[in-house]
Amino acid sequence: MQYSFIAATLMVRAVTPFPFVAKMPGVDSSLLHRQQQQQQGTSSCPFNANHVNAPGISDAYPYNGAKNGLPGKGKGGYQVPAPGDTDHQFIAPKSTDIRGPCPGLNAAANHNFLARDGITTYNELVDAQQNLYNVGYELANLLAVLGLTLTDGDIVTEKLSIGCDATSRTYFLPATHGSEPGLNAHNKFEADTSLTRNDHFLADGDNYSFNGTLFGMMTETTSGDYNRDGLAKYRAQRYQQSLKDNPYFYFGPSSLLLFGAASFLYELMPSGTKNYTPDYDTISSFFGAKQDSDGSFFFTGEERIPDNWTNRVTPYFHTDATNEILALYLQEPVLFGGATGNGGFDIINFGSIKNGTLVATPGSLEASCLLYQLATQNVPSSLNSVFTPSVSTLEFVMKKLDPSFGNLGCPTALA
Repeated sequence: MQYSFIAATLMVRAVTPFPFVAKMPGVDSSLLHRQQQQQQGTSSCPFNANHVNAPGISDAYPYNGAKNGLPGKGKGGYQVPAPGDTDHQFIAPKSTDIRGPCPGLNAAANHNFLARDGITTYNELVDAQQNLYNVGYELANLLAVLGLTLTDGDIVTEKLSIGCDATSRTYFLPATHGSEPGLNAHNKFEADTSLTRNDHFLADGDNYSFNGTLFGMMTETTSGDYNRDGLAKYRAQRYQQSLKDNPYFYFGPSSLLLFGAASFLYELMPSGTKNYTPDYDTISSFFGAKQDSDGSFFFTGEERIPDNWTNRVTPYFHTDATNEILALYLQEPVLFGGATGNGGFDIINFGSIKNGTLVATPGSLEASCLLYQLATQNVPSSLNSVFTPSVSTLEFVMKKLDPSFGNLGCPTALA
């Protein structure tokens, strides 16, 4: 059944924080579990037997000085890759290399700031964000931790696939474990209403491949200037598109990361050589997008840093990211929750999401803890399931993120 956002809003039922809709009369619960059957599994995941760690920085090319997962200098405005730095020259991925739903990480792997085969580590993730994009250390650290915990990376080896399930290469005892699905995992880092990726249920589980139609829609909506106003409008369009077309649409707490990812287009990707304007040439390069003669867009297979590109001068701090998440959301507010499969829509409650609405305000404690809670609390990952971090996962999170977030007053244990 197709319906508008207004109609869906009228049908919303107030629910407890974790409604087990699958048990309700009239709901086909088997469809709500399809994601477990459709993930790109280990057998179809590219395999590169010659894994080589990313080289990191050197005395000749120090970039931001970030190494071993520690804070760098926090000073940007330099060219990336630096002239003469052959370690970080662009090389298109081979068929044996893993790439996933995040253009920024794919480009980092194509330039060897992350391992080229797509199997990365906590340290590489923290270092690459700082050295390449000048992401502030606290945010780089938090995003790396969320990548390892939300997407079932491995907290022992601290390895993660930036795309499909590569458990045999990430888990410390792969023969005794289920799977570590990587960034392709549905409703974790990846979620419905992505900027340029399909909804999981609308593409037979392919929520990671580039969709040229969506890139064209984003470009048309923003008029090729991918700034906050344009992307706020486009994010709302994608929400309503999914709500209309996807009978199993889910927009949960982890979808907050989609607003953060949208902000990267105008905060991290623009170049100083173009006055930090998020223009078409810059964004299409990072996304590997090219326009065909008929006006449609296709994927070149080459997500790359534009030529003569310089990164942002000041670090993109955690507070900057949460402020942008709130700004994007508040320009075009939508409901958090999910379709029940029978024409209904259930709202959720989680942290600063009250009755399906994000109520945090910029500068508040709730805003500061917005993303931190995704790593430390019971997070509804669908209408009928909850992601609960284990004790060992919580210990890992506390070790990596405290005391910086604990000192803010963020809750440091499961509620």
